Amino acid sequence: MIQRWKITSPSPYASRLARDAGLSLLEAQFLINRGIVTLSDARSFLSPKLSRLTDPTLLKDIDSAVRWIIRAIETQDNITIYGDYDADGITATALLVNFFADLGVPASFYIPNRFSEGYGLSAEGVTKIAQHRGGLIITVDCGTSDRDEIALAQSLGLKVVVTDHHQVPEDFAPLCPVVNPHRPDSAFPFPHLAGVGIAFFLAVAVRAALREKGWFKTGQEIDLRHYLDLVALGTVADMVPLLDQNRIVVKAGLQRMDGSMSPGIQALRQAAGMGSSPITSDDVAFKLAPRLNASGRLADAGIGVTALTTDQPLLASELAERLSAMNSERQDIERTIIEQIEAEIPSMPGLEERRTLVFSGRGWHKGVLGIVASKMAEKYYRPTLVLDVEDVWATGSGRSIPAFNIYSALTRLQHVFKRFGGHHHAVGFTLEASQVDLLREQLESLARETLRDHDMIPYLKIDAEISLPELTLKAMRRLTAFHPFGPGNPEPLLFARALEVIHSRVVGDDHLKLKVREGNCVMEAIGFNLADKALQEGETVDMVFTPEINEWQGYERVQLKVVDLERTDRVRPTS
Repeated sequence: MIQRWKITSPSPYASRLARDAGLSLLEAQFLINRGIVTLSDARSFLSPKLSRLTDPTLLKDIDSAVRWIIRAIETQDNITIYGDYDADGITATALLVNFFADLGVPASFYIPNRFSEGYGLSAEGVTKIAQHRGGLIITVDCGTSDRDEIALAQSLGLKVVVTDHHQVPEDFAPLCPVVNPHRPDSAFPFPHLAGVGIAFFLAVAVRAALREKGWFKTGQEIDLRHYLDLVALGTVADMVPLLDQNRIVVKAGLQRMDGSMSPGIQALRQAAGMGSSPITSDDVAFKLAPRLNASGRLADAGIGVTALTTDQPLLASELAERLSAMNSERQDIERTIIEQIEAEIPSMPGLEERRTLVFSGRGWHKGVLGIVASKMAEKYYRPTLVLDVEDVWATGSGRSIPAFNIYSALTRLQHVFKRFGGHHHAVGFTLEASQVDLLREQLESLARETLRDHDMIPYLKIDAEISLPELTLKAMRRLTAFHPFGPGNPEPLLFARALEVIHSRVVGDDHLKLKVREGNCVMEAIGFNLADKALQEGETVDMVFTPEINEWQGYERVQLKVVDLERTDRVRPTS
C-alpha cells in the first residue's frame, strides 16, 4: 500500500530549546514533535523521576474512596477487586490484590466472563459477590458507565468504589466514589492513565492515609515501587500515551521488571523466550501482554491474575505455560477468521470504493474480533467492524483510522445497538442480527460525510530530514534518553535523500537487506517485509527509517531500520 510521507518542518523554537536544554537540534526537534516545547517539560521528559508523579489527591473522589477502603479494613469487611479481562484490568487487579496482601488484609478478586457477562460490572457478578462475600467492591479498569449495576450492588448491601479510565457518559451522575481522571470535575492534570495506573495512585493514597493513622508504626511500610513492574506491563499493554505520568511509571517499571522478584513476571519472561536482555516496551507489547490478554479472550482472565499474584514459582511457571498455549491458540483462531474474510473479499462488489468495511460470519470467536478488526483496518486503511452473527444477536468489535472517530459514529447510530462502548479508535457492541445490514449502510453513509480521499491513504509522520553522517554512535547513545517508545512517543522516524545503493539482497522470506552510502558514510539497513522493493546496485533511493544501534560480537554500529523507501526517479504523494 502506498503511504504518504509527511516530513515535519524544522521548528523555529528548536535552536532555543537545544541551547537551553543542552541538546542537539535533532533532539530538540524530536521533543517539539511530541508536544514538549518548554525547558521544564524537556527536563521532565528526559529525566522521568518518580518524585515527579502528581499528587493523587487531585483525582476527584479519591479522598472518599480512601475513607471507604480504610473503613472496610478497620471493620474487617470483605474486599473484592472487580477487574476487566484485558491485560490492563488483569494487572490492575493483581496490583491491588498484592497491595492488600502486603498490608495483611485479605482481598479476593472477580473478573467477569467476556462471553456470558461482557465488559464491566455485571448483574451476575454483583449478585455472586453479594451472596458469597458481601462487603466492599473496588472496580479497576471499569465501572464508570455501570450505573444500574452499582445501584443493584447497593440494594444488595454492597459498597462500591469505582476506579476507571474510560470515557465518562454524558448523563454521568455517580452513585458512589468514582475515581476517573476523565471526569470533567477532576483536577488531575493528566487524564490518560491506564486502569493499572489509577490503581497504583489509589494504593499511594491508601498508604498515605494508613501512615497518618499509625498503621506502620509496628512494621515496615510497604514499598510501592515493588508494584511498578505490573504498572508498566498494564500501561504499555493498554496503548495509552507514554508521556507525562505514564512515561514515569513505565520507565521505572521496565527497570524494575528486569530484576523483578515476582514469580509471575519471571515465568512470563521465560515462557516468552525473552532471555536476560533488558526488557523494552516492545517486549511488553508484543510478548508479555498478548499472553495475558489471551486468557481473557479464550478462557478465564483469572488465570492471568493468579499468575501475577502467586508467590509459588512452580505454579507461576505452570500458569505462564498455559497462557502461552492459549496465545498460540488465539493466533490460530485469528488467522482462520482472517483467511475466511480474505477469501470473501474478491466477491464483494464495490469494496474498493467503500469508506468503511463491515465483515460478519457465523461461529467467529468473539474473543479475537477486535484483533481481526485491527489487522483488517491496518491492511485496508478503512474503519472496520468485524461481527460474529448468531440467530438473534450479533456481537462485534471495530477499529478505526485517525481521521474517523468510530465511537462518535456509533453514538450517532445508537438506535441500532443493544449496547456499545469504546473510544476514538476502538469500539465493542451488540445488536440484533437483523440490524447488521442497516449498520453497514448507515456507518458507510456517516463515513462519506467526513472522510475525504486523502484520509484513506496512510501516512508516515517523519520527525526530520537528516544526512547519514549525523547518525554517529554518540548521537544514537544520546537518543536512549527518549526510551521507552510507544503511543505518544514513537520511535524517531527520519528521512534521508538520494542514498546510493551499494548492496541489496533479499533475506529470509520477505526482508530486504541493504548497504547504502551518502558521501563517505556507509551504513547497513534492514527492511522487514520489504522484499517487493528490492533494488539494484547503483540505484539511488529516498528512505524513511528509524536508526538503531546494532551490536554483534561486542562491536556496535548504527543500523537503519527501513520503514519505507522509493527510487528517486519515482514520485510519491507527500504532504
